[in-house]
Amino acid sequence: MTNPGLKKVLIAGGGIGGLAAALTCARQGLPTQLWERAAHLSEVGAGIQLGPNVTRILQAWGLSDALNQVAAFPERLQARDARTGALLGVLRLGARAKNCYGAPYVTLHRADLQGLLHDSAQAHGVDMKLGQTLQSWKTWDEGLEVRSVEGESTQADALIGADGVWSSVRQQWRGDGPAPFTGHVAYRALLPQADLPLHLRSKEVTVWMGPRLHVVHYPVRGGDALNVVAIVQADRPTPCQEWDAAGHAQALLQAMGAKSGSVGRDLMARIETVSGWRQWALHDRAPLTSPLEMAGDRVALLGDAAHPMRPYLAQGAGMAIEDALVLSQCLAQGQGDLRQRLKAYAEQRWARNARVQARAVRNGRIFHAQGGLAMARNLSMRLMAERVMDVPWLYGQGPQP
Repeated sequence: MTNPGLKKVLIAGGGIGGLAAALTCARQGLPTQLWERAAHLSEVGAGIQLGPNVTRILQAWGLSDALNQVAAFPERLQARDARTGALLGVLRLGARAKNCYGAPYVTLHRADLQGLLHDSAQAHGVDMKLGQTLQSWKTWDEGLEVRSVEGESTQADALIGADGVWSSVRQQWRGDGPAPFTGHVAYRALLPQADLPLHLRSKEVTVWMGPRLHVVHYPVRGGDALNVVAIVQADRPTPCQEWDAAGHAQALLQAMGAKSGSVGRDLMARIETVSGWRQWALHDRAPLTSPLEMAGDRVALLGDAAHPMRPYLAQGAGMAIEDALVLSQCLAQGQGDLRQRLKAYAEQRWARNARVQARAVRNGRIFHAQGGLAMARNLSMRLMAERVMDVPWLYGQGPQP
């Protein structure tokens, strides 16, 4: 390692991306401090999927045992027609993922992933300051001075914005306004599998595709719970754009067009098992076009602060973890001064992130297809399921720990 005399890397944001960055920077021997505005760490949402490109990083960070205790390891991903229930295609996961890509495909609760990253970061000596909301900073030749709303002040060599889609760091640095509403709304629920009828329990990842909607469910908490997500399209922005609103089953069924036949009996049986939903309006940004959008001077962005993306490739958290790894490698082992190392980080990451952003948008159109496009999708999946559903460029490539 060739640490360029760094005295402190300050990370804003204690979510998955921020904790991953704190952990890997500390593992590289970089003095690291994390600010999180919440007084207690908590993760909104429910389930999360991690492909082999991400789990190989977690394994290299010594988290295999912790991951094994909280994750589920689905054997396959299956796609079904939301109206007919017909099986469209299957992508084998399990042993195939390990054999092809050297690491497993896992599903787990977001809070469990956050917890194991938090515990490992603390064990590696990361200084965490909760209840600190970043307010402003000023830069000079030798570093930055950062202030919080609560009155905390500190000096750092670099500021890393890992503070999510509504990033304060991004707005103060780039000033490009809030991430726009996509027109897509997610309804999420977490169900104890023991409470479900046997035929509705699942150890697999299942995606139901229908006109202007899709539903995905998969096991979390070691298989004890089932995470269910229904995503529907809205014709225009609605009051439900608030991040975490109470979602109602009737509103979901109406948005899904259940009375018009968009949802068949098999999927409806699963929807009806949910007594309470949480509702998220989905926001994103256009795919990155330049490394200048991820780093400049002594500031860098990672994860949703840099490249919020739609969930149709299940890689939002994955790209944040990849960002964190590359950032720490560039800071600790890169060439040149701090600005050059941050520039190298952005240059290594922007194109891959942009590709994932664009592919996620494309997948959403395919998942929600209607008419002839839906018929073509179904036919191609029946004929070439594994070839169509697999993404070797994503799972088999990426940064190496």
